[in-house]
Amino acid sequence: MKRSFLLSAIAMLLFTAASAQQGPIDAQATPETKALYKNLKTLSKKHTLFGHQHATEYGHGWFGEENRSDVKSVTGSHPAVIGVDFSGLSGLPEAEIEKNKAALKKNIVDTYNRGGVTTVAWHFSNPVAKGGFYWVDSLSLPAVKYIIPGGKAHEQYKKILDNVAGLVKDLKGKDGKQVPIIFRPYHEFDGEWFWWGKPHCTTEEFKTLWRFTVSYLKDSANVHNILYAFSPDNKFNTEAEFLERYPGDEWVDMVGMDNYGDMGRDNRYNLEAAVQKLTIVSDYAKKTGKLAAFTETGLESIPNTNWWNDVLLKVMKRNNMELSYVLVWRNDTKSPTHYYAPFPGHPSVPDFMKFYKDPYTLFEKDLKNIYK
Repeated sequence: MKRSFLLSAIAMLLFTAASAQQGPIDAQATPETKALYKNLKTLSKKHTLFGHQHATEYGHGWFGEENRSDVKSVTGSHPAVIGVDFSGLSGLPEAEIEKNKAALKKNIVDTYNRGGVTTVAWHFSNPVAKGGFYWVDSLSLPAVKYIIPGGKAHEQYKKILDNVAGLVKDLKGKDGKQVPIIFRPYHEFDGEWFWWGKPHCTTEEFKTLWRFTVSYLKDSANVHNILYAFSPDNKFNTEAEFLERYPGDEWVDMVGMDNYGDMGRDNRYNLEAAVQKLTIVSDYAKKTGKLAAFTETGLESIPNTNWWNDVLLKVMKRNNMELSYVLVWRNDTKSPTHYYAPFPGHPSVPDFMKFYKDPYTLFEKDLKNIYK
């Protein structure tokens, strides 16, 4: 009798602990941020939101037109998730930073007012050396060790985070509420191409950077409308490899993966590998109560006109994965080849329309009260 009672009590405690994890890591997260988390978690059981980077800022052959996106021109709806970037918030003259802040604010607030979701990448220019956000052997310095606590550029990093915090706290919708964002800093950290990449900092340095960044924004700057997304590239094959630089469940709201290499880049398709890796991400989110997402993918120029259904949808629909969203990369304004979503007249439009109409995919028009 006592043993049975004890086992029941332990089961209840475990259930309560698991239930407690079903929400943002920020205990003071705004009601809208908590609602976004909960609704993304619920929707991911049967659907995935479609996202496009810089979708409403510019597209194939155009720039800066009000309420326009290439996806909307094709389908009649914006993507459900709009990707933007904090790249313009540091390393520039103050006037330019303020201009960038204003443009970002308008884009993010407009998306919220329409009922869509914003995810933010950070192509962060090296704060202690030239070379931009990419690692350049002759120019770059391994900045992570300089900007974490104890590093000589730590105070400078805090000022950069103050710029981020000021913008995010100032995001107010027409309903007067703070707009939630999904913030995805230091992505593809398992590669070598960014200054925060694996060869340029130790595992502990990276974890320290992540934890300090989250803690500073959440606890020091009192920003409570952010969900934090962790997304390596596709260089892992096991859960242990996926988690090698993971800072801990208390520091992450969403786990994701960027994967172009298995999805047709350079005409290389390895869909079984893509499924295996994405399943690791989804399974980890399920067992920890986190959100999961396919944080970046795509096929440049979309030469495979059936890519949307024969590749992307086929991968995501395997193994009962629960993915909050999938995001494809940007459509450059001037380049004739650098684009990842169709535009009117592109040969993949018929297949994309089939993808759009599939009940599994959600676009902005499909979202109802995702912040409530």
